[in-house]
Amino acid sequence: MNDIISVIDWSRAQFALTAMYHWLFVPLTLGLGLIVALMETIYVSKLNNPDATETERSKWLDMTHFWMRLFGVNFAIGVATGIILEFEFGTNWSNYSWFVGDIFGAPLAIEGIFAFFCESTFFAVMFFGWEKFSPRQHCAATWLTAFGATLSAWWILVANSWMQNPTGMEFSPEQMRNVMVSFSEVAFSTTAITKFSHTVTSAWTLGGVFVVGVSAWYIHKGRHVDFATSSIKVGGAVGLIGIILTMWSGDKSAVDVTKTQPMKLAAMEGLYEGQQGTPLVAFGIINPNKKWNDKQASMLFEINIPKGLSILGRHDANAFIPGIKDIIEGRDIIDGKVVNTIPYAERIQRGRMAHKALFTFNKAKQDKDHATAERARKELEQHFGYFGYGYLNDVEDAIPPVGLTFYPFHIMVMIGGWLFVFLPFTIYMACRKREWLTAKIAGIKVFPTLALLTIPLTYICSQCGWIVAEVGRQPWVIQDMLPCRAAISNVGLSNVQTTFFIFLVFFTCLLIAEVGIMIKQILKH
Repeated sequence: MNDIISVIDWSRAQFALTAMYHWLFVPLTLGLGLIVALMETIYVSKLNNPDATETERSKWLDMTHFWMRLFGVNFAIGVATGIILEFEFGTNWSNYSWFVGDIFGAPLAIEGIFAFFCESTFFAVMFFGWEKFSPRQHCAATWLTAFGATLSAWWILVANSWMQNPTGMEFSPEQMRNVMVSFSEVAFSTTAITKFSHTVTSAWTLGGVFVVGVSAWYIHKGRHVDFATSSIKVGGAVGLIGIILTMWSGDKSAVDVTKTQPMKLAAMEGLYEGQQGTPLVAFGIINPNKKWNDKQASMLFEINIPKGLSILGRHDANAFIPGIKDIIEGRDIIDGKVVNTIPYAERIQRGRMAHKALFTFNKAKQDKDHATAERARKELEQHFGYFGYGYLNDVEDAIPPVGLTFYPFHIMVMIGGWLFVFLPFTIYMACRKREWLTAKIAGIKVFPTLALLTIPLTYICSQCGWIVAEVGRQPWVIQDMLPCRAAISNVGLSNVQTTFFIFLVFFTCLLIAEVGIMIKQILKH
C-alpha cells in the first residue's frame, strides 16, 4: 500500500514538474506573439504612410525583428516540454487515459492536427519568409502564428476545463469507460470559456511585462532609448489590457468555481465554516493544525474585506458561502433558504454502491443474465454521479491541501493588484513623462529596477494561478469522478523516481539555455 501511495505522489510530482516548467514558456509565447504581430502591423502601416520617415520605419522593423527572435527561442523550447507533458498521460496516468480517453483525447487531437500545424507552418513563414513574401503577406503570417498559438491554448484548456467540470459525456458500462455525447458541451462549457479567457489574458499581461522589463534595462543603460520607449508603449498597453481582462475573467471564474467546485473555493480562502456575508481574506496566516470538524480557529492572523467573498463568489454581499465543514456535512444556503446537499459520507456510500453495481453488471453480462444486468445498469446510472467518491476511504480524503491552495491564491491576487497599478503608470510615463523613466531615488533608477523585478513577480503570479487550479481540485483528476489513486499506471516506483530526476535535469538545462540565449540576444542588440 505504501508503494502505491508513493507512486501516486511521485507521479503527481513528475506531472507537476513538467507542467510548471512548460508554463514558464507558454504564456510568454502567447503574449509575445500578440505583441510582435502588433509591432509588425505598425511597421506595415508606416510603409503605406507617405508622411512616415525612413527612421520610423526602420525603428518598427527593428523592434519586430528583435522581439520576434526572443519569441522564436521561447516557442521552440515550449514545444519540447509540451510534447513530454502529453506523453505522461499514457505513461503515468494510463487508467485515466482509458477511462476518459474518448473525451479528453478529442481536444488534444484537434490541437495537434489543426492548431499546432497552423502555428508551425506560419512560424516558418514568419521567420524565413521576409524576402519571399510581401510585407502584408508576412504580417498576415505573423498574426496567424499568434492565432495558432492561441488556438492551441484553447483546445488544451478545453481538455483541462473538462477535468475541472466534466460534462457532455455518459458512462458506458459495456466499455468500462466514459464516452462523449455532446462535443459542444465539452468544447464550449462555461468553465472552458472562463478558463481560456483568464489564462490567455494573463499571458498577454506577462508578455507585456516582459517587454517593459527588457526595454527598461535598455533605458537604464542609456541604449536604444527611442526603441525601448516605443516597446514600452506597446508592451505596457498589451499588459494593461491583459490585466484588466484577467481581473474581469477572474471574477467570472470565481462564480463558476463557486457553482462547480465549492470545496476548491473554500480551500482558496481557508474557509471551514460558512456564513452569510462572508468576508474575503486580504491577508492571513492559516492554522496548520486545523481539522474540518474541530473547534480550532481556522486562521492564526487575518485581515478581512467585509462581505468580499460573498460578492466574489455569488455577486451578493449577503450571500452564504459554504465552508469545508458545511460542504462535507451537506449544507448550503441559497437565496436565504437552507439547501441540503449530499453529505460526503453519503457520497462515499453511493460511490461504493455504483462500484458494486458495475461489478454486478459485468458478471451478469458474462453469465448472460440480462435481467440482473439491466437492474445493475439502472442502479449504476442512479449513483454514477458519485462514482469517484467510492475510491475514498474517509471524508477527509476529499479535502484539498488548504495551505497549498490558500497561499498561492493570495500571492496571485496581491501581485495582480501590483500589476494593475504598475502598468498604467508605466504607459503614462512612456507617453507623457519620459524623464521619469530614468528618475533616481537614493542613486537608484526607480523605474528600471521595478520593471525588472516585476518580470519574475509576474511569472510567480502565473504559476500560482495554476497551483490554485490544480491543487485546489485534489484529490480529483476528474472532479467527483476519478481520484488520483484510481488514475495512475501500473508502473514501478523506481521508474517514476528515475524519470522525475531525468526530467528535472533536462528541463533545468532547457531553462538555463533559453535564459542564456535570450540574454545574449538582448546584450548584443
